[in-house]
Amino acid sequence: MSQLPVPLGTFPTPVEPAPRLAAALGLGPDDLWIKRDDLTGLGGGGNKIRKLEWTLGAALAEDADTLVTTGAPQSNHARLTAAAGARLGRDVVLVLRGSPGVSRSGNLALDGLFGARLVWAGEVDRAGLDAAAAEVCAALRTAGARPALIPFGGSSVLGARGYVRCGEELREQVPGLRTAVVALGSGGTMAGLVAALGSGSVLGVDVGALADPAAAVVEFAGAHTGEEVTADRLRVRRDQVGSGYAALTGPVAEALRLAARTEGIVLDPTYTGRALAGLAAAVRDGGVRPGEKTVFVHTGGLPGLFGHADAVAFAEEGAVGHGG
Repeated sequence: MSQLPVPLGTFPTPVEPAPRLAAALGLGPDDLWIKRDDLTGLGGGGNKIRKLEWTLGAALAEDADTLVTTGAPQSNHARLTAAAGARLGRDVVLVLRGSPGVSRSGNLALDGLFGARLVWAGEVDRAGLDAAAAEVCAALRTAGARPALIPFGGSSVLGARGYVRCGEELREQVPGLRTAVVALGSGGTMAGLVAALGSGSVLGVDVGALADPAAAVVEFAGAHTGEEVTADRLRVRRDQVGSGYAALTGPVAEALRLAARTEGIVLDPTYTGRALAGLAAAVRDGGVRPGEKTVFVHTGGLPGLFGHADAVAFAEEGAVGHGG
């Protein structure tokens, strides 16, 4: 039997000052800090490790021998589930939306390197993806395996505990913190931070992964706090989704370039790029103000950059004309 959580990452992750990025955004040099949750260790790092410590701990406690989870083709959660399965000696099956393409770059390359088996569900919605995963689990049981279905994005009441811990780290690392800015995907990361820091101290930037991500935050956070968590109390920006989850928008492209050229920090085009674009917009409209301590939560996702053709093309444009 396993104890919860099962240790997978390296914590606490550091918090670093970002004075050049702060100045570029219109903040004071001491206003902005970056919480480096891209440095959690296992499998290339990222926020999903904190959630997997809990969800995989529960799976091991139930004696699962196969881990099954779902996601988009470039899912960070799928990649880190594959890495964690390798470390824990468990088989991993990733049920992904879409069909196999010509390229297996980015997270897909790492999924294969970690030994995960991919099952393509076709162009389905979230319900269809869940149904495909349930069919995979049923087939595995018929074959004599003991599968555990890990929730989409690692987000659940249990998985959110990982980000309650992150919020507690931030309280100690950044006294007087006013706003923690984070990408809002499947909801568990923001939920844990809200439970630890309060609704008014967390700004979530919607990336377009769910139709109603605020509802997920309310559900997951409410189980971990005495504060009543309601959607109207949450600070959520929905202005960075653009034409969809997989699209590279102009503001996100500029955010990628800004972080790289001011602090040498690499963001991804789906999550952290949108989060920084949302922070920039919040500074412009007064939602985040100079003189207040702000933390940008870097949730990782670097491999996804190399699986996004538009983002790679955009990044390569900056190198044109600079060769020796």
